[in-house]
Amino acid sequence: MKRWLMLALGVNAHASVTLGLFGLPLVMPEIERHFGVPMPVAGIIANAPAIGILLALVAWGALADRHGERLVLGTGVGLAAVLFAAVAYVEQTWVVIALLALAGAAGSAAMVGGGRIVLRWFEPPERGVAMGLRQVSFTLGMAVGAFALPPVARAYGLPGVLVVCACVSLLAATLAALLLAEPPHDIAGSGTAPAGTPYRQPALWRVHATSALHVVPQIVVSTYGVSCLVKLYGWDSVGAGQLFGVAAIGGAAVRIAVGRWSDRTGLRMRPLLLITFVNVGVLVLLAAGTIGRTWLGPVMIALAAVMTVAGNGLAYLAAGELAGPAWAGRVLGTHNTVQNSVSLAVVPLAGVLMANAGMWTGFAAGLACAVLSLPVIPFRGERPQGL
Repeated sequence: MKRWLMLALGVNAHASVTLGLFGLPLVMPEIERHFGVPMPVAGIIANAPAIGILLALVAWGALADRHGERLVLGTGVGLAAVLFAAVAYVEQTWVVIALLALAGAAGSAAMVGGGRIVLRWFEPPERGVAMGLRQVSFTLGMAVGAFALPPVARAYGLPGVLVVCACVSLLAATLAALLLAEPPHDIAGSGTAPAGTPYRQPALWRVHATSALHVVPQIVVSTYGVSCLVKLYGWDSVGAGQLFGVAAIGGAAVRIAVGRWSDRTGLRMRPLLLITFVNVGVLVLLAAGTIGRTWLGPVMIALAAVMTVAGNGLAYLAAGELAGPAWAGRVLGTHNTVQNSVSLAVVPLAGVLMANAGMWTGFAAGLACAVLSLPVIPFRGERPQGL
């Protein structure tokens, strides 16, 4: 049972810091109002933590490989809490972006440390569910953020949102620092990597590339979905946030179910391929519904918020298993760095595209990337894990 406690601590740390790292797009209208900036600039502010995440993930992975998750989670998430609190008292836009980037660099420790807990504490036949639960940390954080942050923003403005993010992260960091422990023994089948660098395997490169393409529709929907509902369909910002909260809960359930599916088959990439086909269909309907401003648009936004994150855990787990125990932290850090590099580029580009050519164009761009990923997914020749 101890392994489940360790997983819970990792989930809690990641979910808590997610409010500040990824939850700010949920209050995009308040960011635009607070700073008096257009939507593309507000998108950059809301996603500024991704700048720091991009620069720090591999370093946190190397530190975790050397010193373990306790130091990494306690230090990183705790420092992020301090930085969120500092941002609440700053008004200059460029300083806000810089501090949020530093908070992203610190808080990204949870993105690496939580994944290593799964690889180090769980046997292969349990890892799909465990990683699904670990990946739920993101959707759980986004669900809490969707229900909590818009009302806080309405009552207390952006500073109130940042103080909430700081308090939640500080509590999670304290629990991780006090309670996380090392596994009592080596886990069998921790990875399939050959001796030396795991990057001799083409499959690992393809897993990274697949996730890079999949993050495009995910970031478009998560960053601009609320703005689309408010501006195109006239929704109240709180109601739009609550829709994303419900979608996040649905996404959590789907991730766990997908993890269980992969454990039963022992495969990670073939389920990801099938999920991608589903996403292609959802994104087609989303673009079509948004063009016509029909009821299909909000329905597909909610469904896309669920499905575009459904396969993240499979790709993340496959990368860790291909890496092997000695390289897991660095490879998982690299995997997330690739995702956040794409995210950082997509946010302003999609914002400009959607502001000038219509909301549907961003969703169409996400559709194109999902289609491009289909031949990249390395499902052929995949060997079942732990079976």
